[in-house]
Amino acid sequence: MASTDSSPTAPAAASLAGQEYEVEVGPVAHGGHCVARAEDGRVLFVRHTLPGERVIARVTEGHEDSRFLRADAVTVLEPSRDRVPAPCPYAAPGKCGGCDWQHAKPGAQRRLKGEVLAEQLRKLAGLTPEEAGWDGTVEPAPGDKVAPGDVPAWRTRVQYAIDEDGRAGLRKHRSHEVQPIDRCLIAAEAVTELGVEARDWSGMASVEAVAATGSSDRMVVLTPRGDARLPLVELDRPVSVMRAEEERGRGEQTLHRVHGRAFVRERADGRTWRVSGGGFWQVHHQAAGVLVDAVMRGLTPRKGESALDLYCGAGLFAGALADRMGERGAVLGIEASKRAVGDARHNLADFPRVRIEHGTVERVLPRTGITETDLIVLDPPRAGAGRAVIRHIAPLGARRIAYVACDPAALARDLAHFRDAGYLPRFIRAFDLFPMTHHMECVAILEPAEKRQR
Repeated sequence: MASTDSSPTAPAAASLAGQEYEVEVGPVAHGGHCVARAEDGRVLFVRHTLPGERVIARVTEGHEDSRFLRADAVTVLEPSRDRVPAPCPYAAPGKCGGCDWQHAKPGAQRRLKGEVLAEQLRKLAGLTPEEAGWDGTVEPAPGDKVAPGDVPAWRTRVQYAIDEDGRAGLRKHRSHEVQPIDRCLIAAEAVTELGVEARDWSGMASVEAVAATGSSDRMVVLTPRGDARLPLVELDRPVSVMRAEEERGRGEQTLHRVHGRAFVRERADGRTWRVSGGGFWQVHHQAAGVLVDAVMRGLTPRKGESALDLYCGAGLFAGALADRMGERGAVLGIEASKRAVGDARHNLADFPRVRIEHGTVERVLPRTGITETDLIVLDPPRAGAGRAVIRHIAPLGARRIAYVACDPAALARDLAHFRDAGYLPRFIRAFDLFPMTHHMECVAILEPAEKRQR
């Protein structure tokens, strides 16, 4: 029988966007904002502020019945001693959403990131920094110690969004709206030299600019809107050009070479690495070397050992392991991206005892028949590895596991899963490889719990 209920639908809760609150700002929270509580008890997540400040916060998202509101600090009434004028004119309320902490001194940025990591470890892993083997510091990359008000130009890959008028820009915070820019201050010099921001990109949805580290290779990857024709690309430096097409239901783009090479050559750990257009490589020009050094120091690979490199990308850690474990060492890499698998096999062709398999870790690893290994590296995407993957790798009995994480919450959740599976952190190192943003990179070295507890 059809329902005869004709009761009216409850009216939608009123939006509070635009309403302003005077608040005293509390602690930093994961995501590039701080927590504040208004006099009426409402919780606000406020950007463009610092702990201890008193500000006027203007609501950007939220309704009368929301559990919390998102807001921007539009007026600073009582500034923190850590505040500096944001060097970039686009790092302001309602503008570019890329940089979270340009208004904070460099040392303060790293302290804030450290507070976030400590809070995530406590909340999600049940670990104090001491129990996790972390000394509480977030280390800058070599060369990134700059004076307050200066900005390190570190980003070797910049994804520009293109607005309806063909202007290059960056997305506003939590928005698809484009903020046109004339320069991104955190972009590496070799990206800035291309002059992407000064060109008309009508018909394009996005333009990714890539500048390799250790070579002169530069590339732009163009994603058209619909069937739009590619423009004639005339930039200020020689550059390869790729056209990207979305593959429906595949989760990976198809790229077509238009001009020049279909890859860039990166340098790290004493080797040259081919990375195809659109492929993953660390965006900070020092990051690959910093992370390889941290992982190898933590794992202490020995001659003749075996290892797994999970989510291996272009093969960076697999190559570092193979080089240090010698002719009798063996490495299996697993990677879901078909393009990256091709790159890894090319990059590691001179290591006969390195094998790269294509597919997801949770599907491929059980099929390999591997029942034990000495070392494991995993560098999963931002969401982390997850309980299922950890249940696959823990029984392999590795003497040490290196977990490379770009999200402290995902790291903390997975450390809890590792504890349940019998592994505890020996130590953690945190690196500020994304200056001016809330992001960081961590390397956790884990050991079997019985060894750690002796």
